[in-house]
Amino acid sequence: MATTACTPPMKPTSNGVFQGENPLDYALPLAILQICLVVVLTRVLAFLLRPLRQPRVIAEVIGGILLGPSALGRNKAFLNAVFPKHSLTVLDTLANIGLLFFLFLVGLELDINSLRRTGKRALAIAIAGISLPFVVGIGTSVVLSNTIAKDVREAPFLVFMGVALSITALPVLARILAELKLLTTDIGRMAMSAAAVNDVAAWILLALAIALSGSGSPLVSLWVLLSGGGFIVFAALFLRPMLAWIARHSPEGEPVKEVYICATLSTVLAAGFVTDTIGIHALFGAFVVGIVVPKEGPFARVLIEKVEDLISGLFLPLYFVSSGLKTNVATISGGISWALLGLVIFNACLGKIGGTIIASLTMKVPFREAVTLGFLMNTKGLVELIVLNVGKDRKVLNDETFAIMVLMALFTTFITTPIVMGIYKPARQAAPYKHRKIERRDTVSELRVLACFHGSRNIPTLINLIESSRGTRRRGVTVYTMHLMELSERSSAIFMVHKARRNGLPFWNNKNDAAGSDLGGDQIIVAFQAYQQLSHVTVRPMTAISDLLTIHEDVVTSAQQKRVALIILPFHKTQRLDGSMESIGHQYQQANQRVLLHAPCSVAILIDRGLGGFAQVSSSEVSYSIVVLFFGGSDDREAVAYGLRMAEHPGIAVTVLRFVSQPGGPSFVAGDGKVGIRMDADQRANDENCISRLRERMSANAGALVKLEEKVVGGREEIVSVIKEAGRCNLFLVGQRPPVMPLMARVECPELGPVGSYLGASNSSTASVLVIKQHDPFSATEPLVEEVDEDYVVPDTPMAGGSSPHRP
Repeated sequence: MATTACTPPMKPTSNGVFQGENPLDYALPLAILQICLVVVLTRVLAFLLRPLRQPRVIAEVIGGILLGPSALGRNKAFLNAVFPKHSLTVLDTLANIGLLFFLFLVGLELDINSLRRTGKRALAIAIAGISLPFVVGIGTSVVLSNTIAKDVREAPFLVFMGVALSITALPVLARILAELKLLTTDIGRMAMSAAAVNDVAAWILLALAIALSGSGSPLVSLWVLLSGGGFIVFAALFLRPMLAWIARHSPEGEPVKEVYICATLSTVLAAGFVTDTIGIHALFGAFVVGIVVPKEGPFARVLIEKVEDLISGLFLPLYFVSSGLKTNVATISGGISWALLGLVIFNACLGKIGGTIIASLTMKVPFREAVTLGFLMNTKGLVELIVLNVGKDRKVLNDETFAIMVLMALFTTFITTPIVMGIYKPARQAAPYKHRKIERRDTVSELRVLACFHGSRNIPTLINLIESSRGTRRRGVTVYTMHLMELSERSSAIFMVHKARRNGLPFWNNKNDAAGSDLGGDQIIVAFQAYQQLSHVTVRPMTAISDLLTIHEDVVTSAQQKRVALIILPFHKTQRLDGSMESIGHQYQQANQRVLLHAPCSVAILIDRGLGGFAQVSSSEVSYSIVVLFFGGSDDREAVAYGLRMAEHPGIAVTVLRFVSQPGGPSFVAGDGKVGIRMDADQRANDENCISRLRERMSANAGALVKLEEKVVGGREEIVSVIKEAGRCNLFLVGQRPPVMPLMARVECPELGPVGSYLGASNSSTASVLVIKQHDPFSATEPLVEEVDEDYVVPDTPMAGGSSPHRP
């Protein structure tokens, strides 16, 4: 009797190469190598695909295919060394644990309450976007079952094909919409609402498909479905109240107890065990627990922050490798197979895009928006791969059908972003307005400021600067504060995207919505609300969630629509404890430069060195010394105008240092216009008028703490010496383009200009610096926002709880 030798199970760890052992023969070092290889490959591919604006899931799917038998896996030595068959059980287990918790995160992102508010149009689009692709999928399955899938069970195959073609990937769609600035448009809201309905329906259909794919009788499938329904009822009646109790006992501003986190994550695993025991896959249990977790308050956000990086960064990519190892593109051989691939892609697009377009046109959606919705709803992602892998594991899909369906999902998702960018560009519209700079004849009018910041460390200086700017005029200052947040692939970013959609951001935080505080951090909102209550300044917090390459569009659009006169941007460098300046990223610098290029008003860049210390100073305790450096030109006049407004505050002393060339001596002025503004007769006349008004102001208000000092200088060294003498002040106000020679041999930050670059260098001063560029109405830059009559402005952002736009 013949005996078969069994491969012994892998031991977890080796004794090391010095003991003559190969670490790749042991489970732990091999798993570490697999994880590292997958992470490096997928991140490199994501970087290469970034210019094409592709979501990271595309890179992960391609990475999995490349590591499988379609590419690198064709080398048997590589495949047997890095992905040997006896290691796949460990690999698949780790991948499914990662997938389990990722589906829990997906459930956390899905707000069931929002489904109840789904409008008729979105509901009709969702129904058509599910039913027609499902029917087309059934028709496609008939063709496949008569050609390359003759041996599969017919009923499960029909359902799996229908589900595979009708899915829309909600997380991927949210990422694409946010990146393309479509999130808060009508088309974005419809797409997200329809995709949420589609997501829930897809999971129900997948549960049906899994139940039907069992090898037992129809009665067994019925028991599986009934048991699954019973689990959902149990989760709604028992798990939800328990998790709601935990959420209520996790108040904002206090750390969530470790026992609550542990209990919730253990519940996820237990729910996965129950649904796996029932026979509808462990993923369903985790997804359902994520859905029933309350979305209000900090608890859901903290759960995401605890889980996302480890799961999404390390374990989830293993699932794409596990899928890629099952995908062999070489099985698609011959004209018939490639023709079937084309047929599947065509039918997938026909069903999803066609169904969505028909439903949209029926609901009176314009044709271009209807086509855009169709391509957006055709986005596939991880859930598609889950469906295909479950079908492959249950012998419903063979190797060739599986490879065809994976390539279909990859193709339909890949084309979404470029096609949508090509056919649809949302109109950015705003009414024209008058006051676009600080220097103005109407000195009693309201000053509107858009103050941007990266994080909580910028808040004290920003509030102290706002307090210094409020003046004593009747209308005072209205400040729109904008938290600039980078859109990433992390689940917390997508969670914020969903909150943003509900609150109509990137414009308004809905202060009546408790969940709105989760966006920018409740501490930030509370800080501005507290300051507003203690002062006469109107402060309205906002949040912009965007890719750093396009975040300037949010800033410029908000400035135009809120009719602000000054945008304050944070410098891309922060001060360290030793006084040196450390960059937080070149992309932040480029974002500032793009705002300067496209801004509809004056712009200032704030170099934060702790104005008033690193804490908010009350109005009665403000005591600042502010120095304005005046060389000439429109930017320096804007700095003087801002300084004079600050001088209205009783606790602020302003000194204007006017630099004058030595008579008959060398001039500091860069007369060629390459460094600063070209100084013609009009510019010089305007400078003299500015100084004359300053002197009139000083004589009319003898008690005002405003001084004018003229400094006769002949060159760079004397200018630097004067600036150093004034360095004990709290804040420098300087123009961005003064007509002066560079004060440094090498200018690293051209957006600061020749003087601002010197003041922004490490250890040049202990004072904060505000570098101001006055709005130039004759700038040749193409505007990002179209100016139209106010009656024709299309509202892009609804009011909280309403449908009409907010008029500032």
